[in-house]
Amino acid sequence: MSGRLLKKVLQEHEESKQQIHHEEEEEDEDEESGARSSINPFDLLNEDDDEDPEEIETDDETIVEKKNEDADHLSKNVVVSKNKSKKKKKKKNKETASNVAKPEISLDETLEALGLSADKVQETKANADSSKKASSSRYVLEIDPKYLNLENELRRVYGSKAMRSFESGSQGGGSSRLGRGGRRGAHHITKTVLISPKENWSRWDRSFSMEFLETKDGNNYFRYTHSDSYEQAQRAFQAAQAIHDLNGVASVLIHHPYHIESLITMADYFKFVGEHDMAADAIGKCLYGLERAWHPMFTPFQGNCRLDFNHDTNKLFFKTLFTHMRNMDRRGCHRSALEVCKFLLSLDTSDPVGALFCVDYFALRAEEYAWLEQFSEEYRNDNSLWLFPNFSYSLAIARVFLEKMESSSSSEATHIDTSKSSSLDLMKQALKLHPTVLRKLVDKVPLKDQVWTKILKHSYFRSGESKIMSLDHLINIYVERNYLIWRLPDVQKLLRSAADLVIESLEQDGTEAESWLCVRKEAFSAENNQYSHLSTHDFSDSMPTLPPDNLQNFVANPRMVGGDQMGEGGGEQQAPPPPPRDLANRHALAVLMESILPWAHYGNEGDDPLNQPDNNG
Repeated sequence: MSGRLLKKVLQEHEESKQQIHHEEEEEDEDEESGARSSINPFDLLNEDDDEDPEEIETDDETIVEKKNEDADHLSKNVVVSKNKSKKKKKKKNKETASNVAKPEISLDETLEALGLSADKVQETKANADSSKKASSSRYVLEIDPKYLNLENELRRVYGSKAMRSFESGSQGGGSSRLGRGGRRGAHHITKTVLISPKENWSRWDRSFSMEFLETKDGNNYFRYTHSDSYEQAQRAFQAAQAIHDLNGVASVLIHHPYHIESLITMADYFKFVGEHDMAADAIGKCLYGLERAWHPMFTPFQGNCRLDFNHDTNKLFFKTLFTHMRNMDRRGCHRSALEVCKFLLSLDTSDPVGALFCVDYFALRAEEYAWLEQFSEEYRNDNSLWLFPNFSYSLAIARVFLEKMESSSSSEATHIDTSKSSSLDLMKQALKLHPTVLRKLVDKVPLKDQVWTKILKHSYFRSGESKIMSLDHLINIYVERNYLIWRLPDVQKLLRSAADLVIESLEQDGTEAESWLCVRKEAFSAENNQYSHLSTHDFSDSMPTLPPDNLQNFVANPRMVGGDQMGEGGGEQQAPPPPPRDLANRHALAVLMESILPWAHYGNEGDDPLNQPDNNG
């Protein structure tokens, strides 16, 4: 029955029962105990306008019971419940009169009655504010898994057709090289988020895993653990590393295909010899194994999972992710690199690998200008990021493009946010705070216009060193990482205008330069380099290569470990050529790794005993 119809029925019964009004007053106390079980919850529908909810005394069990009754009992319940309703009106009038003289209870007395004090309330508010700030920092580092996959961005950039052609070519080459290994096609490759595994990769051997440590401040802490078989592989790797034996490292990978340090060593070597695709493939295997080992509770894309870098077993994950991020940048996938950079920042807030000093670069290259501004405001909750040279300049560049987007947009909903500083003001502030960046940019970009020579002659921009070791190191990292962005004409125009205004301002106020010097000394320690663990080379686009002679220092031939043949006048060149290596009964992967070495010798076609039977035919 609908509420409207029920209300009409109740109103008709009310008109027919007006004569029992006096009897209700006499039966009030006698029936009070038994009336509670007779309450019909449906009569509350017509009491909304004139009855206080606090005066409705119903029993939960009775409500549930009455809701399940059939419609044929409704008329009986309506009579009883109406009587009870009128009794309640009488009782309400009495209690209203008694409450007139009730004294007002103060807030302190209420808190005391609840067992709380004003200090506890303030502490609760402080904790709530701290939790809100932590949640905002966590929100700005939330990761979108669809952008983590390198192939997805390659498809967006180059198109699906070009990617399919590239994949078919790469898979064909991979099968010809690794097809003889006997490890392909016999198992199913599980899909992962960080990397797209290839069909010819080995089965995940579960040689390491991840364990849950604790929950602290709303974050879950984890640590990688190694099995006995992995420890055995680690000892074999260390033995090969001690004598610079690449063949020994390759042998470790034959029996333990997901030994992380061996894969990283091979990736480094492939990078030095210019085989960047093979280097990226080795790093991809590292990521595949590391992700397969994740704990079920490890959900890093929500920003609440931590891997403490102080645990030795966790360090390789940071190194692998950072290298993977650089590989993405090399292939032009800056949006994916940004997500990996956010991932690194969320794993350990101490930022052990320096992801904070390249996140602005990837945000600018990915055209995530608004996110960069939001990140600078919410990441540390103290607006201190603008003190770093990379953020002071990158925020000004981001504001340039945001201003262009706002001015060119025809949407009425889009408006310029006047609460934020203009790009020119931000660039002036960056030049005043870090003037030594200008000279380094002019040399690195390079900026060859004569106007820059005139600007650099000013005393404020003349020096290329701030004499603060930490700051100088961060400036070197910034220039090495971000110099490509300064080749854009709009950015150069902004830099030139801001530099002219800074010179004009300094000439008008001679004390301004001293004030900004105090800010630099206050923000950065002048005693030692706090960022010495970060290598400038790790933030460079240049790909290092080594000549064959120096490569032997990277992974020396075992026969040359003693160094006796290298002693005199040309050393190795005067020694007799080594005998050809035997290929019989050897693993194809080991031969492939060894064949890349410049000193590996398998003899001429006529001299190779493996080829002689073919020549007899």
